[in-house]
This record gives sequence, C-alpha cells and structure tokens, in this order.
Amino acid sequence: MISRKLLLCAGAMVAFASSPASAALTLFDSYTGNYGLSTDGGGGDGPYTVSAEIPADAVITAAYLYQATWGVTGSQPMTFNGNAVTFDTFTPNDTACCSLGSSRADVTGIVASAYDSTSGGIFTFDISEGNSGNTDGVALVVVFQSASLPNQTVAILDGFASVTGDTTTINFANPLDPNAAGFTADIRLGIGFSCCGQRSTVDVNGERLTSNAGNRDDGGADQNGRLITVGGYDDPFAPVDPSYATDTERYDLTPFISAGDTSIVLNTANSSQDDNIFLLAGVFTGIAGVNEPPPPNGAVPEPSTWAMMLLGFFGVGGMMRRRGQLRSTKVTFA
Repeated sequence: MISRKLLLCAGAMVAFASSPASAALTLFDSYTGNYGLSTDGGGGDGPYTVSAEIPADAVITAAYLYQATWGVTGSQPMTFNGNAVTFDTFTPNDTACCSLGSSRADVTGIVASAYDSTSGGIFTFDISEGNSGNTDGVALVVVFQSASLPNQTVAILDGFASVTGDTTTINFANPLDPNAAGFTADIRLGIGFSCCGQRSTVDVNGERLTSNAGNRDDGGADQNGRLITVGGYDDPFAPVDPSYATDTERYDLTPFISAGDTSIVLNTANSSQDDNIFLLAGVFTGIAGVNEPPPPNGAVPEPSTWAMMLLGFFGVGGMMRRRGQLRSTKVTFA
C-alpha cells in the first residue's frame, strides 16, 4: 500500500506547479416541480452496497452513479447490480494533488427496474469494483417525481470544486421564508480521497457552515481506495460547525437564511489541496436557478413554453428538466 502521506506531499508540489487558476463544480441537471432527491455513498475493497429511498407511487426521473478515483487518469471498471457500468464522463481535479477524479454514469434504467411503486421504501444495489485500490467509492443520486411533493428545486452539480475556493449561488424566484412549515434547504456533498483530519470548509451567505467537511465515513478505513464520504438520505443533518467526527456531509441551510432572502451563496475551499469535492446535490423549497436567474415569475413552465424560452435565450430546444450543457454557467471564485 502506497503511503498516503508521502503521496500527498509529492502530489501537492505538482498541483501547485501545474494547476489552472480556477475551476468549479458546474450544474449538471436541475428539476423544478414536485421532485424529490435521494443520495447515498459507499466504498470498500470488496463488494458493497448503496441504497435509495423512494416513496410509493413515484416516477424515477433520473439516477446517476458517481465513481471517485485517485492516482489514475480515467474511470475504472465497475458493476452496478450485476451490470457493467459505462461511465459517460471522467473529470480530473486539476487543482488538487494525487490525480484525483470522478466519473458519472446514467443508471436510470437499472434503478427504475428495481423500484416497486406499490410499496416504495429503501432499494439496495450491489457494487463491485474492478480496481478497488484506485477507486475510493461511489455516490448514487436518484431524482424522482411524486404528486405528494410540493413545488421545489432539485439540483445536481458535479465535476470538482477548486481546492482554492468555489462559489455556487442558488437564485430564487420569490423571497424565502425559512419559518414556513415544511421549508427545505438541504444539501449533500460527495468528497473523495479524504481522511486523517483533511477537511474542507463551507460557508453559507458569508457564515461558516462547517470547517470539517470530509473524512471517509462511507469507506470505513484510513486506506487508499476507501476514502469517500457522501451525505446520504439516511444521514442526520450535521450540526452547525460540526466536529470532524460529527460532520455527515448533509446540511440544513435554514439557520443561515433570513426571511426575504432571494439567494443562497455557498463557498467551499480545501486548504490542504488534497480532497476532491466532486458532487453537490440539493433540494430547496421554491423555484430556483443555480448560477443563473430563476424561471420568470417563479412559475414552473409548461414543456412547450420552456422549449420556446430556451430557443429564445440559448438557440436550442429543451424541456422543464434542464441539462448543464444548455445553460450559461455564471460561477465566481473565492
């Protein structure tokens, strides 16, 4: 086993010398309407599982499997519920040491085939890694639609957060009321190659949410190939400014929101420059745009209306579900 400490020292010097000036988590997909979100993470040397919690009578809108790696320059072999995974992307974190990266695969069909709409509940999926030594673990993100849910925004950002600082802004069509019944501002982070006191900071609207995002909560050991943590559906919200041990990477942003606010600003940074925040997923009460203005008047457009809006603004067609490649991303750097 390669010494993590030695690897970090050597890799960090390379990162300082060759990293670009800035990078960012970017919006991959967002959903406005009666959508819900489930996230989970897992890791280990042998086979392990990840799960999704989905209510009865829902429709599986999308499901994505993320793989977090170190020391390699591409995605690694993996099976998901017995199916060989084809990863559509690989994103290296060029601001960090140690050849950190992440990959994303669309596993909507596999999750949908396992879902029982009559009962709902928790659905478990088997993971097998073909190169466990360089694969820290996975994150499973599932988006579903249910008539029982209120209008809200679900957002998935991926790629990597620059270790020197990133900013993500959620812009709402209508003023927020954090005291309203059922108000939700829930985010989850996926972080690879983290352990041993290495941590990232997250600020919300200029106030410290956590100084201790990181660790290997879902990998289970201080060992290369098992260093992953993902805020999951079954994780409690971390307390405000938690300790390293009590940071679950799932956060309730409500204490940082004042009545009348129309945006939430998230700042992340990793001073040790050796952790990879590869995923930020969240669900928010209300209709919002991520790193862009919200839909006009806070309405959820009909598909035909949304297509005309996208044609007018971007020159391409689209639907209410919006992919990151169809948007002009406005990301600033701390």
